[in-house]
Amino acid sequence: MKIVASADWRDAVPFETPVVVADVVPGDPARCVACRTEADPHPRTQLWAVKHRHPKHHDGFIRFYCADHLPAMELPDAPAPVAAKPKRAPRASSRTAVRPERTPEVRRSSSVDEAPRAMCPECFVEVSATGICGMCGLTVA
Repeated sequence: MKIVASADWRDAVPFETPVVVADVVPGDPARCVACRTEADPHPRTQLWAVKHRHPKHHDGFIRFYCADHLPAMELPDAPAPVAAKPKRAPRASSRTAVRPERTPEVRRSSSVDEAPRAMCPECFVEVSATGICGMCGLTVA
């Protein structure tokens, strides 16, 4: 089974950048993560969504904050200037032949047509070559 990342509203939120919750995901009023649970939910226009990094989950996690509890975001330091590498003199090539331009091959269609597979009318599961459903045991012709 291949696990694929799903397209989600959380993917659009940048890391460590406050975004108004109503702009990201509309809905009912929600609670601030730092306010007590007894506090009333805030309208989504007054809440901020912040995506934090997580050491084991590369997608991170999102928390909703009210204006009073919005964490201070640290701006990343400017990258250090990179020293330019000295250029090397071009090497003399022993090969002077010019390579021909490559063109992609044309894909050929399969010579074998795939026949439709038998499905169990009870379970709607694909039946094996024996014709017996692995779920309910029904024989499918």
